[in-house]
Amino acid sequence: MSWRVLTDKDRNKYDKLVSHIIQSWEWGEFRGKTGVDVVRVGHFDGAKLTKAYQLTFHKVPKLKKTIGYFPKGPMPDKEMVEALKKIGAEKNAAFIKIEPNVELSQKSKGKVESLEHLGLVKAKKALFTKYNFVLDLTRSEEQILAGMHPKTRYNIKVAQKKGVEVYESTDERDFEIYLKLYFETTKRQKYFGHTLAYHRLAWKTLRDAKMARVLIGKYPSTSLRTTPLVAWMLLNFGDTLYYPYGGSSLEHRDVMASNLVAWEAIRLGKKLKLKTFDMWGALGPEPDTRDPWYGFHRFKAGYGARHVEYIGTYDLVLNPTLYKLLSTADQLRWFLLRATRF
Repeated sequence: MSWRVLTDKDRNKYDKLVSHIIQSWEWGEFRGKTGVDVVRVGHFDGAKLTKAYQLTFHKVPKLKKTIGYFPKGPMPDKEMVEALKKIGAEKNAAFIKIEPNVELSQKSKGKVESLEHLGLVKAKKALFTKYNFVLDLTRSEEQILAGMHPKTRYNIKVAQKKGVEVYESTDERDFEIYLKLYFETTKRQKYFGHTLAYHRLAWKTLRDAKMARVLIGKYPSTSLRTTPLVAWMLLNFGDTLYYPYGGSSLEHRDVMASNLVAWEAIRLGKKLKLKTFDMWGALGPEPDTRDPWYGFHRFKAGYGARHVEYIGTYDLVLNPTLYKLLSTADQLRWFLLRATRF
């Protein structure tokens, strides 16, 4: 077995091996445009590429150091960790944060226990959520509807009766509608969303690769005016449809436009012959109703998706002293950000 950093000639083989859009070659292209350092790695059995993944390195302000981030990749093994250690040393990284795209199960528990023996430590802070809702799109529409919460089915019918219309688009004008509603929502809900530049780069790169579209729910508020109420950005990769970002208006909340947009997203996934709808995060199995994300969690739960738990977040520490210092500084930074935001 051997490994090396991959180049453009490996692109097609690479995308056939990775399992999540954040690991896709195209996502790496987008992240590179934002200014981060993207590294793609391949492990080989002779000339055959058997495992592939990418990670990013982020500069630490005022220090000649970086932090690595490796989200939604495969389960780490000895060969991977050795490769990451070498790459991390070359990138002058204090540590690499690793969040495998591996569900916690009876089968994976033994492998999780082995991670500490590979030199990984359980992280105090996660970047991606540990839980998710994942919906099986191979079922019929009737089966999916039957699996929903009755209130969710009712709200879908309300939106349909009220005349809400949902359409799919890759047009720039509709993307601007999405941006307006997204940033209205982040401001209203008081959470930290990505920047305008981030969204524009993601849209341009992934749309051009036929991996992104917006889904917009509009309502005929008057005989002369149709009002966009909800807009989602949907991504697709492999056999999965992803719902990472969305926004909504405070107008006409009674017409339940978000419920119909979610249903039409499911129908779109089936139309595209995809197998899974990944709803991009959830709270734990017994969520606190006071949690600011509880409303999002309850909304997604209404569609009858499977509630998934991943194995969690681990850090590969390359510089223990700096790792401790940066961890403390990061906690202070988030405290100050939240204090300023709220």
